[in-house]
Amino acid sequence: MNYKEIFRRFSKLNILIIGDVMVDSYMWGKVERISPEAPVPVCTITKKENRLGGAANVALNIAAMGAEPVLCSVVGDDVNGKTLKSLMKKQLLSTDGIIFSKTRLTTTKTRILSGSSQMLRIDEETDVPVNSEEEDIFLKKIFEIIAKKRIDTVIFQDYDKGVITKNIIRSVVNKLKQMNIPVAVDPKKRNFENYQGVTLFKPNLKELKEGLKIDNFEQINPVTLRKAADILHKTYKIEKVFITLSDKGVFIIDYAQQPIKHFLLPAHLRTIADVSGAGDSVISVAALCLAIGMNAEDIARISNMAGGLVCESIGVVPVNKDILFKELNVQ
Repeated sequence: MNYKEIFRRFSKLNILIIGDVMVDSYMWGKVERISPEAPVPVCTITKKENRLGGAANVALNIAAMGAEPVLCSVVGDDVNGKTLKSLMKKQLLSTDGIIFSKTRLTTTKTRILSGSSQMLRIDEETDVPVNSEEEDIFLKKIFEIIAKKRIDTVIFQDYDKGVITKNIIRSVVNKLKQMNIPVAVDPKKRNFENYQGVTLFKPNLKELKEGLKIDNFEQINPVTLRKAADILHKTYKIEKVFITLSDKGVFIIDYAQQPIKHFLLPAHLRTIADVSGAGDSVISVAALCLAIGMNAEDIARISNMAGGLVCESIGVVPVNKDILFKELNVQ
């Protein structure tokens, strides 16, 4: 496979990302004593860092692969919202698709670490769906972008924080079908049943069990995964089902190809430092592959490699294009 040509084609793509953005905040420190106030460790902070997370990390992954991301979301008109805007500008990401709301909080996850060990995570967020006025403004913004700019693939990056609603999904998917633009989805529980007719649907095993209400799923093998994928295809008219299985690898099936084939690819052996953000990298690379018409097995292979690579770094980071290229060429 000519990965050099594939990566060159990636660099010409425009990818629209719709979803929940967040600030990933990190505080590193040292623990040398127990508090006299309560039996808890005292962490003396030595370093702080804010990073883009959620759908914004997907945008970073798209940019890291050489393509142009267009990010659309609703965030709070608050201090953390200003931090997010500043981080986006620093990363040369356009903020044109970001709506600032006075009724919402900007999702922020603060992790306190001692060395490489996470001691505590503090979340500031709301998961209430956007109100009708915000929904209308958000939809208008999305349609404006689609009308003005060539979009090669759209990603719904759903974290169940309320930015993506049933009406937004249906309205955007129907419009994209008319324009023959593929749609890739990284779902969560709330909207699981609303992504009907999308091109590629990428749940992890936990999301698959919750979404299909499967209690007994002990055996992870091609037969059981195929049965679950068949349900998704028949119920929701999904073209490609792409299931991530953590250390068990990935499963993909394409119902648009004849004969229908499925593939279960093993995970690559890695020194795992942190699995945060791996799903963001997988859906990002899968969407790029989808945009240039790659087959299901190759989509899974390249995306699986990308997800494994980011697990070697602490915290949420985008995939490194150069390292991914080298790894793919030595498979």
